Amino acid sequence: MGTPPSPRRLRSAVVAPTSDFWGAIAELVATSEVVVERPRGSRHPRHPAVVYPLDYGYLVGTRGGDGDAVDAFIGTAGDGRVRALACTVDLLKRDVEVKLLLGCTDEEVAVAVEFLGAGMGVLLVAPRR
Repeated sequence: MGTPPSPRRLRSAVVAPTSDFWGAIAELVATSEVVVERPRGSRHPRHPAVVYPLDYGYLVGTRGGDGDAVDAFIGTAGDGRVRALACTVDLLKRDVEVKLLLGCTDEEVAVAVEFLGAGMGVLLVAPRR
């Protein structure tokens, strides 16, 4: 038995995008049906203390990292454009996901981040304005 290999250490770096990332996300949304599964004010089915502050749903015909459809918060701006992505880390479920913020006002973006941050780590990624 030899010495096990050392774990690789990865360096983080900021890399310029090589394609139109935000354009691709916008096209994905534009070509998908958005289903609201949990309307604003509704309670989570397994955790009734959790009340959704925005409409929450998914994009039909897509697949996220967890194998289910891509999740989305839908705001009231009415334009349906992609305002940001919320990258979440849930240590209890040992899960990492990306959630789209669609048609959200600045206030709704802040509400979604606060809501997600109450139970997990969250990083907001937004296109330049």
